[in-house]
Amino acid sequence: MSTTPLASSRRAVAHHLLALKVENRAGVLVRIAGLFARRGFNIVSLVVAPTGDERFSRVSIVVDVESVPLQQILDQLSKLVNVVEIREIAPDAATERELLLATVTVEETSRATLLDALAEVGGIVVDEDAGVVTVMVAGHPDQLDSFAARLDSSAIVELQRTGSIALPKLD
Repeated sequence: MSTTPLASSRRAVAHHLLALKVENRAGVLVRIAGLFARRGFNIVSLVVAPTGDERFSRVSIVVDVESVPLQQILDQLSKLVNVVEIREIAPDAATERELLLATVTVEETSRATLLDALAEVGGIVVDEDAGVVTVMVAGHPDQLDSFAARLDSSAIVELQRTGSIALPKLD
């Protein structure tokens, strides 16, 4: 199965980062996703991770704020019982990262080009076998868009990206 890289146009839409602290209970993610579905809000990416306190999880959501005002999204999220805290993180005031894994076929003639592209973005080869290479790149989503666009789409066996995670920049 072949997948294509995300188009760089994904950043053309106005996106906003939300960091939610939620109770670590079964069904919380379903309630959050259900709220977005019922209201017609678009989730660009969603990542859930544990926090240092096992009672809570952190949900990082990138939302499309062109179709729905951010305040409406915040108001609806604040009504959910298991949402303890909501933090807005403006993209220009955040350190935002994402992870990309890609398995690509490489000919001996294209191997050096792939390795050069990886070196430019600080990526690494994580697996290699008989003309197929799996690479990993972590960086800003725009950087991953650029890297994915450089890959020969016919050579991509599979490409997977995590959602964005972000922390506010320190002053």
